[in-house]
Amino acid sequence: MKKNITLKDIAQKVGVSAVTVSKALTDKEGVSDDVRKKIKEIASELGYKGSSSASSWGQSGNIGVIIAKRFIKEDENAFYLKMYQGLVQTLSRFRYYGILEIVDAKSEKEFVMPKLLEDKKVDGIIILGQFQSNYIKLIEKYNVPIVLLDFYDKNLNLDSVISDSVYGGYRAVNYLISKGHRKIGFVGSIFSTNSIMDRYLGYYKAMIEARCEVKPEWLIEDRNEEGEYIPLSLPEADKMPTAFLCNCDNISYILINKLSELGYSVPEDISVIGYDNSIRSVIPALNLTTVDVNIEAMTEAATDLIIKKIKEEKHCCGMRIVESKLIIRESVKEVR
Repeated sequence: MKKNITLKDIAQKVGVSAVTVSKALTDKEGVSDDVRKKIKEIASELGYKGSSSASSWGQSGNIGVIIAKRFIKEDENAFYLKMYQGLVQTLSRFRYYGILEIVDAKSEKEFVMPKLLEDKKVDGIIILGQFQSNYIKLIEKYNVPIVLLDFYDKNLNLDSVISDSVYGGYRAVNYLISKGHRKIGFVGSIFSTNSIMDRYLGYYKAMIEARCEVKPEWLIEDRNEEGEYIPLSLPEADKMPTAFLCNCDNISYILINKLSELGYSVPEDISVIGYDNSIRSVIPALNLTTVDVNIEAMTEAATDLIIKKIKEEKHCCGMRIVESKLIIRESVKEVR
């Protein structure tokens, strides 16, 4: 039985995306005359007959937003859902709809592609939160515009929008140092995501610049290889630091409860800084000093990028870094 020729087949033959093929075959703007002519010639050579899917890439008015289930599961403060909400609001200003699909661990491990891609329901994809590189490489094969949000991947040549996690961690630790702290721990599994790694690198840079010792027992793991939270294993009393920087506000909350169980009070005995400026950080019992991630600026940047990539085949920006800021509340005490 003869194979039906698809937009993807033509795109691979010409060396462009399926979006460009769709525009060329339907005589839409955004394709040069030479490229349009070549696409139509190849389509004819391959025997493309056209179908209801001829314009399926690039004209649905939908943007797919893909997120790993592990981030939703751990996201008790709704950080990623808040980011998705920001995307939906920003996309709507440009008359696009954001369609969310949650990918579970089994699907990612077994390389099961998101249904919204299989059904060709979207013009572009925003991948929210980190996935394994090989999974994203398979998504790339669909020749649909892609933007990574809140992470980057050195193994992939894809545009991304991230917060300045290195400087955010650096700024937070320098604030602790300015308050007299020199024994400062970091809570986060640094190989879990590049955001956690970057925050740790900022922590480490501030510590070595201030000639502060960084002890192995002050680096506290908070999640396993699947990204699931694990119990925090804190140092013995005689090795306990005077302050901690946590990779997110959720972990700050867990840490403060753990410290309370051990008889420590925050900030009277130990100071804590969180990250994300989530809803949880403003709970009166916490009143957490934290690093604010500018979700609005990040979602606007991601929206701008994906729309440009849909309209301009070769648009490329690399990495956009959005500035963060330290929000000072009451979880840090000065020590002398």
